[in-house]
Amino acid sequence: MRTLLWISLSLASVAVLAAAGGVMSLPGARPRGLAAPAISAEERAAVLAQLRPPKRARPVVAVLASNLGTETTDFLVPFGVLAESGAVDVFAVAPRADTVELMPALRVRPQLDFAAFDARFPDGADYVIVPALHRADDPAVLAWLQQQARGGALAIGICEGARVLAHAGLLDGRSATTHWFSLDKLQHEAKGMTWQRDRRYVVDRGVVTTTGISASIPLSLTLVEAVAGRERAEALARAFGVTGFAASHASAEYALDRSAAGVAIGNTLAFWSHETVDVPLDDGVDEVALALTADAWKRTDRASVRAVSPAAEVRSRHGLILLADGPGAPSVALPPAGTPAIDAVLAAIDRRYGPATADFVALQLEYDTGPAALAAGP
Repeated sequence: MRTLLWISLSLASVAVLAAAGGVMSLPGARPRGLAAPAISAEERAAVLAQLRPPKRARPVVAVLASNLGTETTDFLVPFGVLAESGAVDVFAVAPRADTVELMPALRVRPQLDFAAFDARFPDGADYVIVPALHRADDPAVLAWLQQQARGGALAIGICEGARVLAHAGLLDGRSATTHWFSLDKLQHEAKGMTWQRDRRYVVDRGVVTTTGISASIPLSLTLVEAVAGRERAEALARAFGVTGFAASHASAEYALDRSAAGVAIGNTLAFWSHETVDVPLDDGVDEVALALTADAWKRTDRASVRAVSPAAEVRSRHGLILLADGPGAPSVALPPAGTPAIDAVLAAIDRRYGPATADFVALQLEYDTGPAALAAGP
């Protein structure tokens, strides 16, 4: 027993030393408070023109999920925002009708599998929302996505969903963006792709990509504007506590530095302080608030997340079936309607784990916590 303990401690020491060496090779600090470039009225008009519904006056939106694993916020936020707009018909679609494990937390049932969607909409979707998937090269997903693109659907890659678009060949020779941590991978996977820096979302010839996870909100609101007009998009933004949804973004602010790496290593290794956070799962739950809460708490590297409910499953505000992990009393609350959900969750994490962990989560979400966060554009 003593020998096994000594081996375990020795291996842990080696891992810590290796990690420490890697941390020291990182920049000491990343830039902060940079001004995002202004977006001209001409550029904004061009983006909206490219986002107009390609087929129907009332567009059909397929929010794609993979049964092998799908990123929580990339999936739930566009679904919730677009469904709340009332301007489109939104469906959660997966290769099979089986449960989808969301990453890093929650479980959901798709509303339609690929075969059922194709039978219901033989002309295909107007828009296909593509989240980050556990496998960016899932053959079933790629074949269906290529079929939708051939049928005229606009493909929208949220965060690392851009890598799925790349594997489908939809980003070759285009301008695009993705989460700051995955840019190198994306440029390797998409032939001739050009990174367009300082933009939260990029539209190029029927293909849309976004930066990190939090960009799902401004992109979804911009899509609502393209479909239903600026007034409807602004009203929807107010309902979600968002002050604006311009494409401007200070890309240079997002990179791994020693502080962020130190928080990640320290929080992961401090296993004795890890806990389980219980998130409430009730009928009518808002998809956006739920996604951002579960996603952010799990990204602290201090907490596991459970969705608790007396019922085995609940129906969300816009009809998704969400599966509970079990009964229990919630230990955190969801942000109330009309408040900036990301800010509220980061503030709660700050109170519980401190500002360094909250900042680390914001970096992963690629979210500007300064006064210009999600600032309004022209």
